Amino acid sequence: MIRVLLADDHAILRSGLKEILTVVPEVKLVGEAANGAEVLDALRQDTPDLLMMDMSMPGISGIDLISRIVSHYPTLPILVLSMINEVQVVQRALKAGAKGYITKDRPPEELIIALRKVACGGKYIERDLAEQMLFSQAEPDRPHDVLTSREMEIFELLVRGKSVNEIADTLCISNKTVSTHKVHVLEKLNMKNTAELVRYAVQQELFD
Repeated sequence: MIRVLLADDHAILRSGLKEILTVVPEVKLVGEAANGAEVLDALRQDTPDLLMMDMSMPGISGIDLISRIVSHYPTLPILVLSMINEVQVVQRALKAGAKGYITKDRPPEELIIALRKVACGGKYIERDLAEQMLFSQAEPDRPHDVLTSREMEIFELLVRGKSVNEIADTLCISNKTVSTHKVHVLEKLNMKNTAELVRYAVQQELFD
């Protein structure tokens, strides 16, 4: 029996995933979480055989959440199920400790294959992403590749003209947390203000 903890902030998606999992005899859904804090609370109560998680949830999420989980539960396999199909994000997720990565537009059959493989100690990356990763290995790292998923989220929102308060409301985090992340983004990219971030995003053709 593969005991699965499902983490995604969209209730409708969780409902659909539960329907998919119920048809797999050896899989049992043992818990749900809608944000990073709920994931950590659930793991403190009971460690499943596999965590299936989204990359973007309120509060701690993405690479930061994966890193925290791996540090406390090093043997827990993590399968990322996300809308994000950027190679750099996939690479950071795997480097942080995730054992699998699949996007939400893949068919249910492939999700089950990925789940089984990761739960059994293997690794799984959907074919399209694996091919992109293979061909991107020869490309030089870009400055923004050092940003965490949360920092990239805030970077994008800043570039799109959102204020610190608006970003805090959007991501359900405090203004102070947003400001801290903004400082980190500027420091990592060696920039002084949002205007420079916008110019960089345009030059790199980010956030179309």
